[in-house]
Amino acid sequence: MSTPKIGKAAPAFNLPAVGNDTDPAVEGEHQVRLSKLKGRNVVLYFYPRDATPGCTTESQDFRDAHEAFSKANTIILGISQDPIKSHAKFHSKQSLNFDLLSDESGDICKKYDVLKLKKMYGKEFTGIERSTFLIDAEGNLRAQWRKVKVPGHVDEVLAAVNAL
Repeated sequence: MSTPKIGKAAPAFNLPAVGNDTDPAVEGEHQVRLSKLKGRNVVLYFYPRDATPGCTTESQDFRDAHEAFSKANTIILGISQDPIKSHAKFHSKQSLNFDLLSDESGDICKKYDVLKLKKMYGKEFTGIERSTFLIDAEGNLRAQWRKVKVPGHVDEVLAAVNAL
């Protein structure tokens, strides 16, 4: 597993999604392919689980800043290993205004090197390390944030988008 490099092409993906940021004519489950998003910047944020406190706050922060990202020609995509059904509930309950992508197999998580060994209650498991990637309109990785702390993170990402 290699870590994506700044200035190089972002790892490609084509994943099932719920939400509706990429095409207003699409509702419900659909596919999101990175190659189809050329011409727009993409904020791709990986989060551990739907409906957990930190993930909910992070998603709400991105939701609340959606208009500012849109003005900067940037779409937001959230991604976790949760199934589409879980994403649909989470998306609806939080009134999210961007797509949530499901990577149940973990293949894309591996491409972005976000699966890490974690410990909780004395048990070890592999899970998503909260991470965000900024992909420019040509599909190149421009910035990445690892081990993200939620407070203030969205403002930092928006500043990076506006600096492009």
